Amino acid sequence: MSGLIRVCDVEKYYGTQSNITKALNRVSFEINSGEFIGIMGASGSGKTTLLNMLSTIDTVTSGHIYFEHQDITTLNEEKLALFRKANLGFVFQDFNLLDTLTIEENIMLAMTLQGKRKQEIHAKCKQTMEQLGIAQIKDKFPYEVSGGQKQRCACARALVNEPKLILADEPTGALDSKSATALLDTFTAMNEKLGATILMVTHDSFSASYCRRILFLKDGEIFHELVRGNGTRREFLNEILDVLSLTGGDVADAR
Repeated sequence: MSGLIRVCDVEKYYGTQSNITKALNRVSFEINSGEFIGIMGASGSGKTTLLNMLSTIDTVTSGHIYFEHQDITTLNEEKLALFRKANLGFVFQDFNLLDTLTIEENIMLAMTLQGKRKQEIHAKCKQTMEQLGIAQIKDKFPYEVSGGQKQRCACARALVNEPKLILADEPTGALDSKSATALLDTFTAMNEKLGATILMVTHDSFSASYCRRILFLKDGEIFHELVRGNGTRREFLNEILDVLSLTGGDVADAR
């Protein structure tokens, strides 16, 4: 695996001079290409703030984020838009699909916005839908399919442009247990078979147990790090629960 991202001493403050909140405090870590990494912590620990920094939705107060040696904290809005378009894929909790487009059209839209050729769009879209097991629902609209199928469509949309990093924000939050497991199996396949680099923010220990490495945040700082290694997912889940009991995170999600 090669280094993809370096987060160096990142700090983030919100508010005015009389009422300042420190959301991130000198956070530093690296992400390698091909990793499936999780970010966990209690509410208010800085998980979403960190995701927003990595996705360039928000800016750092101080520190640097290097993406393949490029310092993305120095880019202007125009260059940031091009950076996101070329390098990032997103999977959201609420799917963010367009109800007026079919499943296939939702996925193709991502490639159309990239200016890809029509023949390439259809071929890549078909391949990605088959890989994620949704080819049979390509002509249905989002309101006609299950939550799990919607989320797999969102995964296909994120994956179809072959981004260097996929950012997932609480992707199982709106799913039932069966759909959540199917989605997490999809993430694992995307990571192991397709080589996708995935960073997932989650409060759910069950979801986190699918990751290969987890960073735990507490009060805006990295409190602990877990690496799965060669142990089973169940063993990893138990390790996660042990750490969460110390961070104040939710330990009740061990399906």
